[in-house]
Amino acid sequence: MSDDEFDGLVSDALDTIPSELTDEMNNVVILVEPRNPEEPDILGLYQGIALTLRDHDYGGYLPDTITIYREPILAMCDSREEVVHEVAVTVMHEIAHHFGIDDEWLHANGWG
Repeated sequence: MSDDEFDGLVSDALDTIPSELTDEMNNVVILVEPRNPEEPDILGLYQGIALTLRDHDYGGYLPDTITIYREPILAMCDSREEVVHEVAVTVMHEIAHHFGIDDEWLHANGWG
């Protein structure tokens, strides 16, 4: 799968998120990278201050980042359909962290 096609799948996954959620996303950027150099097997990573932890003093911060890692997703999937599914799950998982939802809840509810 080409880099452009993978990027398109990330964009498609973002398009499936209800506007009620995307309208609330604040100061966050979505990136696609080949692999995390420190944890090469992770599929995605949220870095920032979750919305639930922001208070009246929040301001002047660089954007939070959600990074989706292409190579580990492609390596674990055997078909395009699996890639589409895994990208969607990973995007939702990382966006959930932006909203303050932890891994325990995500895994228990099928967004592992």
